[in-house]
Amino acid sequence: MILFLSGMFSYVLSNKHFLLMLISLEALVLSIYMLMFFYFEQFSAESFMNMIYLSLSVCEGALGLTLLVVLIRTHGTDMVLMFDNLW
Repeated sequence: MILFLSGMFSYVLSNKHFLLMLISLEALVLSIYMLMFFYFEQFSAESFMNMIYLSLSVCEGALGLTLLVVLIRTHGTDMVLMFDNLW
């Protein structure tokens, strides 16, 4: 729970760089994965949902990094303040 709250806190406060926002989101995803793992382990439930969640979170991370590369190539920086040029 501490990892989730610290990830949420850093996501709210890191609004300058897109890479810091992605790292905060990955901390949130990791904390939710750990909570799901402990929940399924405690109740002896099927942990196949963990594998589905993990594969979707990997896809989300890959899409985030792809977006970061595209933004850096087109704008030259990952500053969120430069996103005004996108609209």
